[in-house]
Amino acid sequence: ERVVDGAGIEGEVRIRADACVIGTGAGGAPVAKELAEGGMNVVMLEEGKRFTTDDFNARPRDMMSRLYRDAGQVATVGNVPIPLPLGESVGGSTLINSGTCFRTPESVLAMWGERFGLDAMGAGELDPFFRRVERIQNVIQVPPELAGQNALVVKRGADALGWSGDFIYRNVRGCIGSGICTFGCPTSAKQHVGLTYVPLAWDAGATTYTACRARRIHTQGGRVKAVEASTAGGGRVRVECDIAVVACGAIGTPIFLRRQELGLDSGELGRNLTIHPATGVRALFDEEIDMAKGVPQSYYIDEFADERIMFEGAAGPPDYAAMSFPFSGESHRELMLQYPGISQFGLMVSDLSRGSVHEHAGLTQIRYFLNKDDVATFKRGIELLCELYWAAGAKVVYPPIEGIGELHDGDLQAVREWEPRPKALTVLAFHPLGTARADARPGHGVVDGDLKVHGVDGLYVSDGSVVPSSLGVNPQITIMTLATRLGFHLLGTAPPEDEPEPEAIARPRITQAHALAA
Repeated sequence: ERVVDGAGIEGEVRIRADACVIGTGAGGAPVAKELAEGGMNVVMLEEGKRFTTDDFNARPRDMMSRLYRDAGQVATVGNVPIPLPLGESVGGSTLINSGTCFRTPESVLAMWGERFGLDAMGAGELDPFFRRVERIQNVIQVPPELAGQNALVVKRGADALGWSGDFIYRNVRGCIGSGICTFGCPTSAKQHVGLTYVPLAWDAGATTYTACRARRIHTQGGRVKAVEASTAGGGRVRVECDIAVVACGAIGTPIFLRRQELGLDSGELGRNLTIHPATGVRALFDEEIDMAKGVPQSYYIDEFADERIMFEGAAGPPDYAAMSFPFSGESHRELMLQYPGISQFGLMVSDLSRGSVHEHAGLTQIRYFLNKDDVATFKRGIELLCELYWAAGAKVVYPPIEGIGELHDGDLQAVREWEPRPKALTVLAFHPLGTARADARPGHGVVDGDLKVHGVDGLYVSDGSVVPSSLGVNPQITIMTLATRLGFHLLGTAPPEDEPEPEAIARPRITQAHALAA
């Protein structure tokens, strides 16, 4: 392991490297690994700590404060507050996500070429990079016996209605269905990049400095010269380099670049934020569900993907359920007492709404207003998910709409008659994208098709901020693939055409990219 804890650096450390990668998540770790294996001297800077499996106690209430940025309290400001959980550690948000793996839909990639001039990011061009990521991350399908009863009752309802769905593909090795993927996998089965790409980068000679917050990128004559970071120990790390890769995520990257007064020419920095807003419907059954058993996000329904609606599993253990279930007081207690018979499934919207990220008085402000089209889509999705639960044999259904409470005996009338209002919805989100979007035209994007910041030589961005539109699917494989492609570009090497073809991959039924999503 080549890890230096910034908490122990009190003075100044100067390093000479070929490349400095700021961030070790889905965007930073793959590019660092590729560059190191290609012979470059690579330094990774990580603001958070490094956690190992020994640090995970399987208690969400403890892990939330330890693994999540601001203890999981990051949220948007707008017409409805939307929690936006983010990781803060080696591995970034891959440490706390559900491990769900989808390739970027081909229709979305085609739209990127037409709308943003990103012709070199077509499905054919990215295929060898997708294959490389899927091999390294060991992307495999959830077997039915590990999916959990929560997924199986939903599948039962989908089958009864004739809806398209399938078991999800995930980046795992030896998963036993512990049920707490988003709070630190206690068996190291989930292959977050802190277990895959970061150690591979170390093996190739890269070094990670943890508890080090990048403060400044030094440029001279329009070229990168160095990166400076402050350490938790009160010291400073200066990395002299010709290449700097910013991988701070769609929230952190625009703030960091704006502080450097870099990437400002197009006026797009910090704008175009998409988040895949989501909610969940719960239902009570007369049979045992026990959401604590099995893979929490193990099944998806793509029947309505072209309506911008994706249904995905959202199970979890009792203390997670207690934090997310509706009601309060005695009503909440009664619901929790029935936890063994409760199922919960998620609804994710490919958003047409757009937000922004700015810094105000030293604090990050995420502004996001859910527009009427997306609220209407939520109404449609909630009604469909309630219909599914009735088809599956639910006894009671709980829509996430203020004032409705619970439904009985196959009733959908209250949902159908609801006048859509953002504040009446219980919403959260997990996939911030787009705040330093890629566009071949310098006047329309922050980075070009090679992810280089327009107007600055040696400066690149590799994270969700470069993704120029909502995807409609979980984005981690998209981000890792673009990062891998960037690594090959910086090395000047040909795409890895010899990567093996996967036996199978998920192909959700997204046949069109929505015009407004651009």
